[in-house]
Amino acid sequence: MNKLDKDYQEILQDILILGKKKEDRTGTGTKSLFGKQIRHDMSNGFPLLTTKKMAVKTMMTELKWFLKGDTNIKYLVDNNCHIWDGDAYKAYCKAHPSEYHDDMFTQKEFIQHIKEDKSFASSWGKLGPIYGKQWRNWFGYDSNVNPYSRDQLLNLIIDLKNNPSSRRLMVSAWNVGELDQMVLPPCHYGFQCYVNDGKLSLLWNQRSVDTFLGLPFNIASYGTLLLLLCEETNLEPGELIGNLGDTHLYNNHLEQAQEQILRTPFKLPTIKLSNVDILKGEFDYEIKDYEYHPTIKAPLSN
Repeated sequence: MNKLDKDYQEILQDILILGKKKEDRTGTGTKSLFGKQIRHDMSNGFPLLTTKKMAVKTMMTELKWFLKGDTNIKYLVDNNCHIWDGDAYKAYCKAHPSEYHDDMFTQKEFIQHIKEDKSFASSWGKLGPIYGKQWRNWFGYDSNVNPYSRDQLLNLIIDLKNNPSSRRLMVSAWNVGELDQMVLPPCHYGFQCYVNDGKLSLLWNQRSVDTFLGLPFNIASYGTLLLLLCEETNLEPGELIGNLGDTHLYNNHLEQAQEQILRTPFKLPTIKLSNVDILKGEFDYEIKDYEYHPTIKAPLSN
């Protein structure tokens, strides 16, 4: 039985029945619960939900972008991944209020400029020191107030190979000193690894969970990251765990969630990774035996 989809459907159901109405920064409004958790034994299949079709290429492109340490949307746009378009456009509009209010420069035009004009993309495609920057180039000061940077992902891999029993196998994206420079503070703000009996498990922490659109991506993305780390360290995959803070459904996702709850899950697919170079953010993948229900469209709130 596909327990992952069932557990996800239970979270949707809990929010619909028990969730409290809560306002949010987007103005959309939510139903929200606090402190949910999702767990998946990786031996039961690749954690890609089957109760709706998932945009796998989009999810994989974003993960590669994180791993590269990139924070400019040009790589995403060039690879037809548009998750972060709205955040970059809002930052641009904030700096160009007349163009925004007069509708002289649409988001579609903005993204076209990002794609075609490297100089424009260099100036306006930046999202600040978000996930990839923190994973690969954490900036801080030592006790003598000297600046330093750390490649957290590299250090994690070194420790997994040389000290797998450590309780410090962690990567954090929540750099307090740089939060105000980010277009959006990290939603999934850190992850920890755990090794036992030659198996690698990964737990991620998430402060804000867009349960209908975002969480399915987060599950599959961290599942892929776990497998990539296994490839790099010659460990076997163990368990994937997500600790979920403000776990919410936007008010314009409620009907879609109800539809997904009624669907019967299929068996989870499998994945084959190849040509893995995690520190360069490069890998190929093949999803096998992925049977799924149709896409359920829902607006993005940002």
